[in-house]
Formats: sequence, C-alpha cells, structure tokens
Amino acid sequence: MGHSYRRIGDGGKPRYTAVYHDARGKRRSAGTYATKKAADRKWQDAESKVAEGRLGDPRRGRVGFKTYVEETWLPNHQLELTTRQRYTYSIDKHLMPEFADFRMIDILPEHVRVWIARLKDEGVSASTIADCKTILSAIFTTALNDQVIYLHPCRGVKSPPVPRKPRTIVTPEQFDVIYRALPETEAPLLVEVAIETGLRWGELSELRPSDLDVPTRMLTVSRAVVEVSPRFQPKGARFTIKLYPKNREYRRLKLSRQIVEKLTAHILLNTIQRDELLFDMVRIQPEPARPLRIVLDPEALGRTEPNAAGRTYRHGTLTGYSLGRCKCEQCRYAYTEYRAARRAIGKDSPRAGRLIDTDGHVPRSWFRQHIWRPALAEADLTFNVRIHDLRHAHASWLLAGGADIQVVKERMGHGSLRTTERYLHTLPDADETALDALSKIRSRSRRA
Repeated sequence: MGHSYRRIGDGGKPRYTAVYHDARGKRRSAGTYATKKAADRKWQDAESKVAEGRLGDPRRGRVGFKTYVEETWLPNHQLELTTRQRYTYSIDKHLMPEFADFRMIDILPEHVRVWIARLKDEGVSASTIADCKTILSAIFTTALNDQVIYLHPCRGVKSPPVPRKPRTIVTPEQFDVIYRALPETEAPLLVEVAIETGLRWGELSELRPSDLDVPTRMLTVSRAVVEVSPRFQPKGARFTIKLYPKNREYRRLKLSRQIVEKLTAHILLNTIQRDELLFDMVRIQPEPARPLRIVLDPEALGRTEPNAAGRTYRHGTLTGYSLGRCKCEQCRYAYTEYRAARRAIGKDSPRAGRLIDTDGHVPRSWFRQHIWRPALAEADLTFNVRIHDLRHAHASWLLAGGADIQVVKERMGHGSLRTTERYLHTLPDADETALDALSKIRSRSRRA
C-alpha cells in the first residue's frame, strides 16, 4: 500500500514524498509536495491508475528505438517465419537508419512524415514505403499498448498512394507454349499440378502421396513448407514445415481424372512412399550438359571495339577478352578454354561449385532460375509470367469457364469472397461480350 513520508527540503522546510507500488510491486515515487494531504492524494491517485492498468513507468519511454525493436519487439512479437525475415530486412534497411538514435518517447508524427518524404525522394517505391510504414505502425502500436509511449506517431500520417496495377493472366494457349519448353524431368508435371490446383508454392512443393485420395480424386492441403534464411529458423535449417496452410485452414479440392492418372503413374514409376515428397529436388533437376560451341578462325571474326586506350584486338583471343574488354561468345570461349587448360595441368584451382541447400524440397529461387526462366525465354512471350501467376490463372480460368465463385473461393483458400472477385473478367477476351453488344447496337443504328 502507498504512503507519504516526511523529509526536510531546502531551507529547512518539511516536504512530503508520495510513494506507490507499480503493477509489479516495485516502489515508485509520485512526486514531492508541500503538504502531507497533497502527497496522500497523489499516491492514492497513482495506485488507482495502476489498478485500472492506466499508469506505467515513464522511464520506459526513454529506451532507444533500436534497443526496443531488437530486444523487446522482434523477439517477443508473434510472426510467421517469412514475415519475420521480411520485417527484419525492412527494419535494417529503411527504419534503423532514420530512427535508431531516437528514444521511443521522442518520436513524433512530424519525424515520420520527414522519413516518408526522404524515402520518396530517394526513389523508394510507394509499395515499399507503405510496407515500411505498416511495420513502423505495428511497432508503435505494441509500444502504446505496453505503455512505453503515450502517443502513436504513425496515426494521421499518410504514405504515398499505391496504384493497383491491372493483372495480366496467362491464357491457355500461352501456358501450352511455356509447358512445351520445360525440360523432360518432373518439372512439367509439377507445373501442370500448379495450374490444375492453384496451390501456392509452399503447398505445392510439400505435397506427398498421402495427401491424394485416388478413388475420389480429392486432394487435401494440410501443410506448407516455408523457406527462409537459416538464421530465422528455430533449428537453423532452411526449410520448415507448417502443419497448416495459409489462413490456418485445411482445404480439399477435386482433381481432374487425367492429372490423377499422371500422378499415380509418377508415384509408381519412382516408387515414392506415402510420406515422401511428390516432387523431389534430385529428380526435378535436368541432366547437366555442356553446350556445343562453334569455334571460328579469329582472322575471320574481325576486331573488337576500341578500348579506353583506343586499341582494338582480334575476336576469339585472350587479348580480345582481357584487354579489349569484349564479352562476345567467341572471346569468352577463348578465355574459358585457357582457364580449363591451366586447371588441367594444376596451375589454377577451380572454385568449388555452389551447393543447393535443400532437404529434398525444391527451392523456389532455384526452380525459377534454372527451370522456369529458361522456359519463358524459349516461349518468348510479350510479358513476364511468374510461377505464382499460375495460381492467378487457375482462378481466372475457372471463373471464365462458368464455375461458381464460392467454389473457386474454397479451392483457392481465400479468406474473403472479395479476393476471389478480383479474378472475374481478367482474361484478354473477357470484354468480347461487351464489344459484341456494342457492335450489335451500332449495327441497328446504321440499318435505321
């Protein structure tokens, strides 16, 4: 219980200090006053606020922003692994350079506005600024709830608007071109499952035979694999399996007969056990092959462009590569052969090849770099298609084909029907009915 105690102040006059106990039972001072009555009133008010949960320790706001974020907020905030990795990178790159030297209690809305204006002047995209402001707002919301601060610096502060770009959906004809360009490994089957199910990459790469009920052709999505830097993993591994997909809900979807037959044949051919991965890194990577090179006579290749000193060199020679700074195929090949000859006689030590850090799961970045992008280059489309865009295409194709929007929502695992509605009328021929109607009306006017 609080109390007041008498002490002698400057000039020998008595003063009274009000003492109360905070939520943890620690003794705190509510100030010193000229009369005991005033001191008693202060410690009683302070204890009443503690009981209501409205009074914290003012000294908590003096902690530095960097210390609070790194020692309190990030370690104790409940985040998905991928979210924690993304937040950490954004905090280190965009938040700490601006706020690291501030005390929490000293950061005001004007400082946040100055920070946003500086990011914009530096050419940071509007979407990145919005994401960083969301992270900063989450930090201050937690600090406000914990009574570290008493003013939310992000409230009332606007970030640049983020324009919503129109979504370009790959058509069935364009998909077929990409599909035919894939290497003859497990890649075509993986991509076909992606377009037929609309699964996210983490759900797709974690599929196992036990998830598929062949007689009913029902696929159960109950897990997802998360791939992040090992320093964000509890056990230091790159892959972690979540026993729930996005939105924390299992979902079941029916597959076509032809894709079930392909998956069944794939399982039997590779003797995949029920709890093993359907798509394994060992089976999906193509056989390495060194491309054939046509070696031409350097005399017939001409000379390089003038270098900084104004000199030119023959193409297909070491000097053309090193001194002429030419990186054409013939000059690079000449240098490659020179280095290979030196390694063969032990004069140079080759750099060790990069190891693919995987437990069998197919890394998204590896698949994109070594499988997907070469297929896109061969397909030669006029726009870029991500592997995730197959999920968008799945929803768009279903809706364009007349599927019920609620069924599509459940197949996609969307949390809201409004999300599913974004895929309506997204194919290039979606406006054909409107154009036909316009043409019909105009034709009637001409006949009249």
